[in-house]
Amino acid sequence: MIKRDKYLNELIDRMHNGMIKVITGIRRCGKSYLLFNIFYDYLIKSGINKNHIIKIQLDDILNEELLDPKNLYNYVKNKIIDEDMYYILLDEIQLVNNFEVVLNSFLHINNLDVYVTGSNAKFLSSDIITEFRGRGDQIHLMPLSFKEYYDYSNLDFDEAWNEYSMYGGMPYILMCKSDKQKVTYLTNLFNETYIKDIVNRHNIKNVDILEDVLNIISSSVGSLSNPNKLSKSFKSIKQIDIAPQTIKLYLDYCIDSFLIEKAYRYDVKGKNYIDTPLKYYFVDIGLRNARLGFRQQEESHIMENIIYNELINRGFNVDVGVVTINEKNENGNYVRKQLEVDFVCNLGYERYYIQSALNIDSEEKRLQEERSLINIDDSFKKIIIVRNNIKKWKDEKGVLFLSLKEFLTDMNSINS
Repeated sequence: MIKRDKYLNELIDRMHNGMIKVITGIRRCGKSYLLFNIFYDYLIKSGINKNHIIKIQLDDILNEELLDPKNLYNYVKNKIIDEDMYYILLDEIQLVNNFEVVLNSFLHINNLDVYVTGSNAKFLSSDIITEFRGRGDQIHLMPLSFKEYYDYSNLDFDEAWNEYSMYGGMPYILMCKSDKQKVTYLTNLFNETYIKDIVNRHNIKNVDILEDVLNIISSSVGSLSNPNKLSKSFKSIKQIDIAPQTIKLYLDYCIDSFLIEKAYRYDVKGKNYIDTPLKYYFVDIGLRNARLGFRQQEESHIMENIIYNELINRGFNVDVGVVTINEKNENGNYVRKQLEVDFVCNLGYERYYIQSALNIDSEEKRLQEERSLINIDDSFKKIIIVRNNIKKWKDEKGVLFLSLKEFLTDMNSINS
């Protein structure tokens, strides 16, 4: 069993809270497995009687009658025969007509705790919780983190990193025996599932433009971009006029479907957000690589995307930092320059400034990587994550240097 303790604990923390627990996430990231295997096993080991766990997989032909909301409600109601707590686990709830109505009706049963997954375009949308009138509690599931992948794979770190940075963390990848199987699986998943979901939900007529937008975003992971810039790229490369508003709409569709995420730029000194340009990252690096036919394997950009996903997975709000400085030029005049911080990470009262670096094999490289960090005049921790397997150390300016291995495998590495 692939352990997904973070998400199991999120479900446990939400037990008996009087809300519908809605497990969301990109297709094939393991939502059903989390609910019907991991959480179910937890309930059994906690002493819950099997008769008090109502498991219904609504895509099973044997449950076809339960796709009618009244039949589903009555079926569940008849299973509740005492005052003890019952747990209902519903998979593919979107197959039920007016599923919002029946789920809200379940909330009127005091000794029923409700957990659902879904995988149609509506359920793969970030606005699904609004359907439950403030009574929905979202657990957003991501593909496997590196540590989840690493712990299950039994590979050494470098082997696991090479595999993960190429094929990502979609759970089924761990079941594939060959590179060919992995490539075929990810390519088909992207083309036959994710793109079709977006096209069908939003009734997109010109699919080629959507695919071109995804190709450009895939190629520019870790680079600043915006719809205006992408529109100019279409004009110069393809000689096609695509309005920036159309490109923005397509990007928003991909974000809404959990395929990509965007990171805003934050002016660290001015303490305000800069609307544009932004950075876009894929929720799974294997999907990004599949989109490009496993070409363009720039390790620096791939590493940055994986670090971004890891920070999101740990619960941080993540922005791209901008630090403005005044610097003398060769003529002795002061000029304003903007330095970039890869990630500004916030969680409650905590904040971390993080740079991603393939190596710091020279003094010049070290100074280059920490330049933006040492120009931030607050007391929050400044960190440089280095691909090389270095020993953790802090320099005289207070910048912490940390290996990628320690960062990815030790959840407390940036705190200690």
